[in-house]
Amino acid sequence: MKEYMRQLPPIHELQKHQRFHDLVKQYHVKPEYITEGLQHNINQIREILLSGTWQGAEPSSEQFINDIFEAVEQKIAALGGYYLKNVINATGTVLHTNLGRARLSKEVIEHVVAIAENYSNLEYDLDKGTRGSRHDILESLLTKLTGAESAMVVNNNAAAVYLILRAFAKGREVIVSRGQLVEIGGSFRISKIMEESDASLVEVGTTNKTHLFDYEEAITDQTAMIMKVHTSNFKTLGFTQTVPTEDLVALKNKHDHLLFYEDLGSGVLYDFKSHHIGDEPVVSEVIKQGVDLVSFSGDKLLGGPQAGLIVGKKELIAKLKKHQLARVLRVDKMTLAALEATLLQYIKGNEQITSLPTLRDILESEEAILKRASLFSSRLREKATSYTTTISRDFSQVGGGTMPEVNLPTYTIAISHMNRSSAELSTSLRNNQPIVITRVKNDQVILDFRTITEEEIDQVVEAFCKIENEEHR
Repeated sequence: MKEYMRQLPPIHELQKHQRFHDLVKQYHVKPEYITEGLQHNINQIREILLSGTWQGAEPSSEQFINDIFEAVEQKIAALGGYYLKNVINATGTVLHTNLGRARLSKEVIEHVVAIAENYSNLEYDLDKGTRGSRHDILESLLTKLTGAESAMVVNNNAAAVYLILRAFAKGREVIVSRGQLVEIGGSFRISKIMEESDASLVEVGTTNKTHLFDYEEAITDQTAMIMKVHTSNFKTLGFTQTVPTEDLVALKNKHDHLLFYEDLGSGVLYDFKSHHIGDEPVVSEVIKQGVDLVSFSGDKLLGGPQAGLIVGKKELIAKLKKHQLARVLRVDKMTLAALEATLLQYIKGNEQITSLPTLRDILESEEAILKRASLFSSRLREKATSYTTTISRDFSQVGGGTMPEVNLPTYTIAISHMNRSSAELSTSLRNNQPIVITRVKNDQVILDFRTITEEEIDQVVEAFCKIENEEHR
């Protein structure tokens, strides 16, 4: 090993090698990046040599030099590629948080691209020829769709919660039912957001039962707000009780100094209940009951981009717009463009609404899903022989921390490979091009065709064929 140590090529010699110059030219990178890669690899090899476990080629050989440059090239190639990649969601979870939640419609994407590649009237009043406000872009659409007096948008619903609490309850008390102290993804808790906003949490009731008198008894001169948090990401069943929104509004109206704020979490503008899917309250229904402020997400059941939407009383929204945090939490032109185009599809009516991918996928009929599953199965049989497939009825999830109790009837295909385990096949699909994300159950790879579009079927077939071709090499 000591002899091998002496044979390690110096970096300045490697910099003269033709492969060095080829990599610079091929990947259009600075020579320093190639040098850093070489130094890193040589240092790693030196440590392995010192440990006495080196099993590679002799450092004096041409093979060693080739191996070094191969390793560097892999890192440079990865450096020059995008981290974010398109994936095909074969899990059946419509709002898959890890896969980006809501997909945008073609109309929405076209509007985003048009605004992104050109100048726009983001903060310019075309009628007056003077500076305008980005808050005006969506306000009329949101008030029309929700019936609220005013509206604004921040970068997500957690930000909306934080802004509202900071603006109206800093240094004062906020009453919340114990059964509504939810934790959302990434360990973000309502109680912690409240703590950061400098509002004081006053818990009332118990985990499973909260009564109106619990709120009444908690109100003091220090109470700024009654807050209701919609438990959209879990359900408590059995011996339970919550106080309806209209009763809390009536209680609030008895106290001039109180606000009533409802955090709907996901929030819907479309009545899924009319299709017997879940029991999510429509935002306009909540506003009609006299709530002062309501907040909800843009990239969940709404089917748009990530955003936190705040609607409610005009004087309260005006204060939020003027708050210093409003600038910190504001959204950019592409988010506004995506949200504007999404909301316009709601304005245009049912046909446009159900063309939004999120709503389309949730409302998709079993017949349409079975048709796609059958089409995939027949095309795969035509092109590949290493797989066995079985079509079955199953259930999809809405996902994204919404409608946890809802099971959407669907059709799936269970696929087995003659030489690979389900784990190996799932990994190969995940590391392939195109990338296919699946479920694994009972040692079979499961494809749920609720979230696979007809346009994606041939791509999924191609992914399986690539794996089979690798086996035959």
